[in-house]
Amino acid sequence: MILSLTLFTALSIALLVGTEFAVSAFVNPVLWKLDVSARTDATQRFAALLGKVMPIWYALDLLLLVIEAFVEHHRRGLPEIVAACGIWIAVILASVLWLVPINNRMVQLSPGSLSGPALREHKHWDALHRLRILALCLAFLAFLFGIFSS
Repeated sequence: MILSLTLFTALSIALLVGTEFAVSAFVNPVLWKLDVSARTDATQRFAALLGKVMPIWYALDLLLLVIEAFVEHHRRGLPEIVAACGIWIAVILASVLWLVPINNRMVQLSPGSLSGPALREHKHWDALHRLRILALCLAFLAFLFGIFSS
């Protein structure tokens, strides 16, 4: 049972980190090469879809990390798992404070309006998103160290 939980947690976190990485490394570079109208449409669609799915996924992974910390409370790797929880919470808070508002504005763009201020804001979102990916990787590594040091 515990091994199944750990495997499911690791898989879910790895897939989330991979999805966020794919957005940054593959999706957004393609979006930047589209004409303004197509870029606006695609950005809106991605922002709307990921804006619905990712909050649930982030919350689920935080819940799994907390359960792991509870289950592993007697093991040597607990500090690393708790650190992973803390980083995950910080990422969620930073996302809600800085990334989600930008994402919501991207969803509200009028057709063909991803230029000027909106374009700069999208580039700012990209930069913040890369920092979020780094923090997610650190949380994942902390979790793995906690699991394997036990």
